[in-house]
Amino acid sequence: MSQLVAVKNLHVTFATKGGEVRAVRGVDLTVERGEFVAIVGESGSGKSVTVRTLVGLPGPGARVKATRLELAGQDVRGHRPRDWRRIRGRLAGLVLQDALVSLDPLRTVGAEIAEVLATHDIVNRWERAGRTIHLLDQVHVPEPERRSRQYPHQLSGGLRQRALIASAIAGEPALLIADEPTTALDVTVQAQILSLLAERRAAGQSLLLVSHDLAVVGQIADRILVMRDGQVVEQGPADRLLRAPNHPYTRQLLDAVPSASSRGRRLSTPARRGPGRTVVVRVQATLPARQPVRAGDPVLSVAGLTKRYGEHTVVRNVSFTIARGETLGLVGESGSGKSTLARIVAGLLPPDAGDVTFERTPWSAAVERRRRPLRRRLQVISQDPMSSFDPRYTVGQLIAENLDPGLTRAARVDDVTALLRRVGLEPHLRDRHPRSLSGGQRQRVAIARAVAPRPTLIVCDEPVSALDVSVQAQVLDLLADLRAADGTALLFISHDLGVVHHLADRVLVMKDGEIVEDGPVGDVFTYPRHDYTRSLLDALPDLVTDGRP
Repeated sequence: MSQLVAVKNLHVTFATKGGEVRAVRGVDLTVERGEFVAIVGESGSGKSVTVRTLVGLPGPGARVKATRLELAGQDVRGHRPRDWRRIRGRLAGLVLQDALVSLDPLRTVGAEIAEVLATHDIVNRWERAGRTIHLLDQVHVPEPERRSRQYPHQLSGGLRQRALIASAIAGEPALLIADEPTTALDVTVQAQILSLLAERRAAGQSLLLVSHDLAVVGQIADRILVMRDGQVVEQGPADRLLRAPNHPYTRQLLDAVPSASSRGRRLSTPARRGPGRTVVVRVQATLPARQPVRAGDPVLSVAGLTKRYGEHTVVRNVSFTIARGETLGLVGESGSGKSTLARIVAGLLPPDAGDVTFERTPWSAAVERRRRPLRRRLQVISQDPMSSFDPRYTVGQLIAENLDPGLTRAARVDDVTALLRRVGLEPHLRDRHPRSLSGGQRQRVAIARAVAPRPTLIVCDEPVSALDVSVQAQVLDLLADLRAADGTALLFISHDLGVVHHLADRVLVMKDGEIVEDGPVGDVFTYPRHDYTRSLLDALPDLVTDGRP
């Protein structure tokens, strides 16, 4: 049988306190043997629920209905948990986005892989250790014998993801389901994971890939399905769909991808609902002109920064300045020292050598009580705002905490409301807790909190890496608007070179704790001088659309 997956009229609903949520509505899906199929769409579009339903994991409280739901010719409707356990790992392997959460923190990665071998009786127990090492070697984990004895927290993000793939292919499944496997990885590790997935085609496996990264999808998929509001709005061969999309929503997703060609224009496209829930896309607008960069008056000066942990130097003799109103991009692989540098700049970590001067005032050398009066002038937006929010606070309390303490209660409420509207959120959200918001909404709250005191500098540490392309576009447009209106300087840290090329004025390239190249973003990305910069650019997936780079 050539058809490995056959789904017809799939519906998945969840009962909530607010009523029934229809997460998947009438989806048809097929995957042929040896075929690579991708599903793309925004967060909440139903992508993950669709593919998890194929392995019996739609989520707690889910009700699943389908006219047809078959894996390798086997009708899986009505399967019980023990039936699904025979399918998972053997017929279909699952690779999730966050390997650290997926892998058992109390077991070595070797034990994790060996469990699959034991559960499906792939080899006898005397051969499991050897097969485990072979699988780790197969997914290009260096020193597989040593790594098999390590725990997930002892591995880098890329190695954890490879170990998770090794576990997923241990049962020799015909289908590999990968749900956002490269979202939080830097560009070079992402390229390695994509190459690894492509090798599965040569091994005869089929792949069902869920991603919001259209460049990644275009590089690997034979066919693409575009989902919105639980429905498939367009599907077709990858090359045709990316070059000449038919549906306005697909064109909207492609327009939201940041790149060199998108500089100066908005990524997010205002849209309205027409008859039959059609998305009507308006002409994209240009961004407001930014305030002139005041090069002779740096808001931040960094000189000779060095930071060590034991014998390991994570930041080595780093120097740079940021002018008022300037956006400085900082790029590099995971482990290059970017986040450590950001924490030193923010005054959250002391350097072992060197100095940071903020607004002509000693910053890194000062004790906290001397820094405190200037704290409101330097704000931070982190990759995961939930980790920086007090979960006991409402949205309104989180934002109000950063306002002028001398304001009256009524004035604080008015300012919070104005800030929420400024970042595109409704005022009623001020009484909600962050955990009840979506990822994009939480990131907007983090931005509202950061801009509340009208700072001169915001340190943005991977602020959009975990967001889907549409929400990312909205956040990048918002940062550009704030920069133009307030003249705020940005230190923008990212592993996404397209995002940096779209937003930044200048860029620093960091490797092994050192700045190996710097200059205007267009010059560095168009004519890179350093081999490492060229390797980053070469690893960047190329999204080719209808005449747009």
